[in-house]
Amino acid sequence: MIRRYIILSLLCLFVSNIIMAQNSPRSYDVPADSIVSEADDDTAEECDSLSMFDDYEIIGDSAMGYHAPSYTSGTDAIHDADSVVFDLPESMTADIDSLLNSWYARNLLKSLDCDARDISPKTFSDSVYAQRLYNMPTIMEMTYNSVVRQYIDRYTTKSRALVSYMLGMSHFYMPIIEEAIDKYEMPHELKYLPVIESALKPKAVSRAGAKGLWQFMFGTSKLYGLKSNNYIEERFDPIKSTDAAMRYLRDLHDAFGSWELALAAYNCGPGRVKKAIIRSGGKHNFWDIYSYLPRETRGYVPAFIAANYVMTYHSEHGICPMEPNIPVATDTLHITRNLHFSQISELCNMPIDDIRAINPQYVRDIVPGENEACVIRLTNETISRFIAYGDSVYSYNEEKFFPKDKVAKMLKEAKSNNEFGSGDMIRHKIKNGETLGGIARKYRVSTKKLMKWNNLKNSRIRAGRYLKIYK
Repeated sequence: MIRRYIILSLLCLFVSNIIMAQNSPRSYDVPADSIVSEADDDTAEECDSLSMFDDYEIIGDSAMGYHAPSYTSGTDAIHDADSVVFDLPESMTADIDSLLNSWYARNLLKSLDCDARDISPKTFSDSVYAQRLYNMPTIMEMTYNSVVRQYIDRYTTKSRALVSYMLGMSHFYMPIIEEAIDKYEMPHELKYLPVIESALKPKAVSRAGAKGLWQFMFGTSKLYGLKSNNYIEERFDPIKSTDAAMRYLRDLHDAFGSWELALAAYNCGPGRVKKAIIRSGGKHNFWDIYSYLPRETRGYVPAFIAANYVMTYHSEHGICPMEPNIPVATDTLHITRNLHFSQISELCNMPIDDIRAINPQYVRDIVPGENEACVIRLTNETISRFIAYGDSVYSYNEEKFFPKDKVAKMLKEAKSNNEFGSGDMIRHKIKNGETLGGIARKYRVSTKKLMKWNNLKNSRIRAGRYLKIYK
């Protein structure tokens, strides 16, 4: 009788487990072997070019999985945070004091009406976080697991002041981004991608040389029509860079059939995502290829999910936005002659820092209008003065700002689409035994320039890799 009861109990337990497994919400667990990955050794490869799409196409269900509230249990493979290796995006380690002392914070934001640095965070259960993500009206799946939880915890504790700053700055940049999202019919949750890319800092520059709100590398920005040279840096232009970012993300989604994989490719390049898919045995889900991606990219999609969460539910965590100032009305002028910011500032009485802040694409305070018509943004009051002065603005101290013997060289450089001037780029493959100094002497350039062009922190180089050289 007892034996029969035990067998019947085990049978009931077995059937119950099957039913629970079938009805449990879908979640993605990061593989336990995520500590080691071939992808970590691929950091030198250049693969942010669309040429990586050649002869390769992954088209799958763009809505991968359900939008069910899902969360991993305490026994999942990533429960132990110390066993997971991923890097924080640079934006999450931004110096908040530097951001708050920037022109943008000082002129566009009022002081905090509550102390965002006072870390007395509210924490919630996993089920609450998962349900909140589920409740968000998104096209992309907002998966919840312990990696996402770590990023949420970071934003709501150590980075509270940063979140407050970004909430304030979002009043100025979200209308630009949302307009582009509507234009290209993209998921609206993508508007928070610059949160993890640049912390909404329009002139952000990464250690790798990526620039602007959307952190474009030079090669990719050139493919999408952004000009970069010694005088014009359109990666700093919020409107033009946002339009280019939407087109790039659309192309990545068309190639991979998944917004999560498109985001991964945006971070590390389509080539590395392609390799990760192949190494995983052809799996097409971010969490399935997680351990094959570079370390920073493993945290990229979780950070994006956490950014969407904190920008939506900041008040539930006691984080207050910095209050935006009402901006001074501005408009644009089309400039067809060479113009220096100082000519405008000194004659039209507009502070030069204000001119720079709303025209970040002109990196040397020069508008090279003689090459082609350029657009400059000024306050309405300044535009009225500019029009009243007419040609006097251009002739004011003209010889000082545009010496005749230097104008031709300036115009040539400003016309090019070369990040380092008007010269052509050479790719040099490093051979065994070569040194950085020896390569610099061979091409008659300085070692310092070689390091700048290739984002090198020191003079150590490895055979088989490539160096960019501008001649």
